[in-house]
Amino acid sequence: EVQLVESGGGLVQAGGSLRLSCAASGFTFDDYAIGWFRQAPGKEREGVSCISNRDGSTYYADSVKGRFTISSDNAKNTVYLQMNSLKPEDTAVYYCAGPRRGSWYSTEAYEYWGQGTQVTVSS
Repeated sequence: EVQLVESGGGLVQAGGSLRLSCAASGFTFDDYAIGWFRQAPGKEREGVSCISNRDGSTYYADSVKGRFTISSDNAKNTVYLQMNSLKPEDTAVYYCAGPRRGSWYSTEAYEYWGQGTQVTVSS
């Protein structure tokens, strides 16, 4: 059974940092990519970042480039999203998803999703 479990969300002031974790199980972690998405109230779920555990390729949405960094620890089957210089507009529920089978930014490319973790950035 595929499971994805996020952790690390919370409340932070603008300019602060958080690190999200996504622990994955139930599939061959090294062979696939894992993505991070977020969904703010009243908005569609959007792709934030993605990492290929096979070759280390990374992808970022323009809105987070230079502020967020995705990484992976294959020994722990865990993907991280380091979020720096957070802005109020980063406030959303963050989800990890995998394994990726399509365009990294498309929700349709992912069959399995975590339960989400809330990130709130105050101004």
